[in-house]
Parts: sequence; structure tokens; C-alpha cells
Amino acid sequence: MRPTTTGPNRMTRRRLALALLATLAVVAVFAVRLVDLQIVRADELNADSLDKRAIAVTTYAPRGNIVDRDGAVLAGSVMRYDITVSPKTVLAAFEVDGSDVVDTAALTREAARLGKVTGQTAPEVLAAFSTEPESDFEYVAKAVTTEQMRAVQKLDIPGVYPRQNPVRQYPGGSVAGNLTGFVGTDGPQEGLERSKDSCLASTDGTSTYEQGADGIRLPGSTVTTQPAVPGGTLMTTIDTDLQWAVDQMIAEQALAIGADEAMATVVDTRSSEILALSEWPAVDPNDVDGSPAGHYGSKAFSTPYEPGSIFKPMTAAMLLNEGKADARTRVENPYVWNAPNGARVRDATAHPDQRLTLAGVIQESSNVGISQLAERLPNDVRYDYMTRFGVGQYTGIDFSGESAGILDSTWNNQQQYDVSYGQGVSTTLAQIAGIYQTLGNEGVRIPLKLVTGCRHADGTVTDVPSGEGDRIVSAAATSEVLKMMEGVVTGGTLAKDLQIPGYRVAAKSGTAEVAENGRYTSDRIVSLAGVAPAEAPRYAVIVTYVKPDTIRTSAAAAPTFNKIMTHVLKTYRVTPSTTSSPVMPTTW
Repeated sequence: MRPTTTGPNRMTRRRLALALLATLAVVAVFAVRLVDLQIVRADELNADSLDKRAIAVTTYAPRGNIVDRDGAVLAGSVMRYDITVSPKTVLAAFEVDGSDVVDTAALTREAARLGKVTGQTAPEVLAAFSTEPESDFEYVAKAVTTEQMRAVQKLDIPGVYPRQNPVRQYPGGSVAGNLTGFVGTDGPQEGLERSKDSCLASTDGTSTYEQGADGIRLPGSTVTTQPAVPGGTLMTTIDTDLQWAVDQMIAEQALAIGADEAMATVVDTRSSEILALSEWPAVDPNDVDGSPAGHYGSKAFSTPYEPGSIFKPMTAAMLLNEGKADARTRVENPYVWNAPNGARVRDATAHPDQRLTLAGVIQESSNVGISQLAERLPNDVRYDYMTRFGVGQYTGIDFSGESAGILDSTWNNQQQYDVSYGQGVSTTLAQIAGIYQTLGNEGVRIPLKLVTGCRHADGTVTDVPSGEGDRIVSAAATSEVLKMMEGVVTGGTLAKDLQIPGYRVAAKSGTAEVAENGRYTSDRIVSLAGVAPAEAPRYAVIVTYVKPDTIRTSAAAAPTFNKIMTHVLKTYRVTPSTTSSPVMPTTW
């Protein structure tokens, strides 16, 4: 017989069952909530949480260096630091006994200590601390030095952090400043900084760090979200020491003769590399505001001018290459010549009628003589030669603000003669350098080089210019022209200023009238251009002075040309000439 279940036992089991069900229900609710939090809404909640504790910062990447041919830095980035603050953190650290009241006296003392390091006043620092009290990020000071940054760290002010921020610096100051250009508040300005920005530009990265409830950065919590990519290294052909020396030489003479401006360049005729390209006045990229206005870029690329008689060797090369003349070709040479088409040409100084050879025309720098001989070539043939020599064309360097100069495709009756001696046409100094590189390289024109490539962080090199050349005239033609130009050095009016003991030098002077408002004025642009050693040219030098006051002929440029060429030949240890300059008949 089964025992009878009593009332109290039945009640106990019911209570246990109800309790179990209730427990299961609570557990189920928590399980559902847990699944919701950890699985269903996990990404949303994690992101929300991270937003509250993670601080995103920019990781600055340094801009690439501009270096000379030996790797010396012309423009580079140096590490500086921005001093930043979390106002929310620093104000909380100076609350009185956990209240919302800030101990302003203590905060002011810390601001004064910080300002003493950064060069600011206490109110300036306090403004960064308190203007946006709920902010997690504000700037206190920008671009402080490493020493200042370390001094700030020693102050150990809560919520104050340094951040790396590389800034641009130019170790040589004004040396090559017109070539490097500079970086301003609006980015790259002028020169290689601007035209080669695709090589030099860096890409900033980003990172995040986590902070605790007190706003303090958690050690080891920094995570890189986007790597910083530094800029490439722009490798130039410039020899910094030579650049400095040429800078001094042209500046000294420019001041002596009262010139408005001066330019000079040295080019390796075989490689077409620009070893130096100096300008006066020069810009100091470290102090642009203190540099002369209007001289921030390179006028050797941007500002064309009528070159004058330094054009005549190019005209002579055309004639020789076409077989229309040689060094002994004769010409009647009056002071003023009236051309058959009504044009009128005169020489720079009055003289009785002369009988000159082409060699004599070059030595005497006769406008009349070269005009009569140039007439033997059709205008379109001469125009084609000039464009192939680089006149009216960009150099290929792609320099910021570069001008192609001015070369009309058709010439009027007067202009067809003027262009033979460098008037009625405008070129840049860089284009003249290209002409003399061609004359000094046996008639083969290789586009000028200022940059040899861009070296990237992974070691690859891009933007390497082509070394291929284009033959413009024959080697025989240029050899004959250079021999005629040697006559300028051995027997011309500037011979004593141009001769370099031990070396054969081929040179040509040039004095051009300056046109303003469509009319020529009494102002002059004077130049001297040439190559050495003349029998096997290695280097071309061009010197130009704009609007000199005391000497307004090419005699003003001759001494500087001599100094620069002498310096170049000695610096690069060029073997002296073993033969003498030829003696060519200049009259008949």
C-alpha cells in the first residue's frame, strides 16, 4: 500500500519548481542580453566604446631631401615638435579636492613654467588650456626644438604631450636657394620644391592611442592605422662648393659695376649636367621674407632676354654645316649696312669700312658681317636650326615657372637679320647654356640636366633623364667655330681678360640693348659665354649682368668669366692644353 503524500511536501516541491523556473527565466534573460551585447551588437558597442577612449593622431612623415651630386643636403626636413594639450585632462588634474573648482593659481604657475620653455606668456598657454575645456586636443606651441620638447617633458604636466612634426630647413641658406625654392604655409613654393613635388611629397599616417578614465594615455596602447610614407630624395647635378664660389664671384662684380641682376652657370658639355647655376640677388629659403622681392624663383629659367652677340657662334655653325661659309669666307663690312630689303644693320661702334673673314666677324663681333652671311640661308632653314639648338623651346628640366623664350616663326625684313646676332629674339640663360653645351659637344645637343633622379625609400630610382643626344651640326662645323672663337681670346679686345695660362679657351662676348615699351633704351645686358679646353671642351660657362651702371659692355662680364672658368678647370683637375690656339686670318 503506497504512502499518502502530505500537504506540506507537495507545497515544497511546487516552490522548488517555481524557483527553478524563475532562475531559468532570469538566466535566459541574461543569456539573451549577453548574446545581444557580445554578438549581435558587439561591433557597434566596441566602436562606440573605442570612440570614447581612443584618440586619433596624425603621424607626420618627413618631406624628401634635395641633395647635390655628392649627397650633401640642399633642402631637408628636421624633426620639430608640436606641444599639445588635453584641456579636459589638465583642468581635471588641477581641480580642488575632486570638486569642479580649478586651482587657477596652481594652473597659472604651470602655464608660466611651460611658457618659459616655449617662449610664450602664461596667458597664451592658459588660453590653450582652458578655451575649450571639454576638448581632448589643442595646440600649445608648434615646431619647437628637440631641446625644448625634452624640457617640456621634464615639467610632467598632466595632459601635455609633444608630437613629432618635421619642418623644412635649408642648410646652405641662399646657396642654390633659387634652384631649391622653398616650402611655405601654402605648400611648395618655387623651384624644385614645387616642380618636383611628386618626388619630394610625403604622405602622413594616422595612429590611435587609448586613454583611461582620467584622460591619461595608456602605455602600449598606440596602434598604427595608416603608415606614414616619407618623401623621396631628389638627386641634383649641383656641386655645392662650386655653386658657393660662383655665387661669390658674380655678386662681387655685380656690386662693383652697379648691376641690377647677375646670373652665371657652369655646364659639363659631355653629360649636359648643370654643375652650378647662380643668381644675384639670391633668395634664402630659410628667410624668404628677408630676401629681395621678385627673386624667389630662378630667373635663369623664367625670364628671357635678348642675348646679343653670344648668338653669333650658333649662326656661324649653321653656315658651316650647310656649306655656305667657312672661317675664311670674305665679306665687305661697313659700319652701317643697308640691306636689299630695306632693313638697316649697324655695328656696335663706328669704324671705317673693313674686309673681314668669318673668323674676323666673330673676333670683331660684327653685326653687319654676320647679317650679310646669314642671308645665305633661307629663313625657314635658320629657324629650324634655332629650334633644334633649343631656342624657343623648354629645356626639358620642367623647372617651376620656366619660360620657352620668344622665337617668332616668321620674321619681318629687319628681324631676319637681327636674329643672327641675338636681337629680335629672347632666350633664357638656361637656353644659352644648352647652345654652348652643343657647341662644346661636337654638335650633339643633350637636354640639360639639373636632376638625375628620385630615390625612394625602398631604394628604387625613378625620373632618370635620358642621356641620348641629337646631332644638330657636324663635329667639323663646331670644331671650326670653336677655333674662330679662340680668336676672341687670343686677339680680340678682351683678350687680356679672357686668357687662362695653360689652357685654350673659346669664348664670345655679347652686349644687348634692353627694350622697354617697344623701344630700345640705353640700358644693356652684357654677357660672356665660352668653353674650355677649346680643343676638347669639358665645361661651358655663361655669365650675364643686367643693366650695369659703370661698365655697359661685355668687358663687365669678362673678368668673372675668367675667374669662374679658371676655378672650374683647377677644381676638376682638367689636363692643360698641349697645343696652341690656331691663328686664323681675320681680314683680307
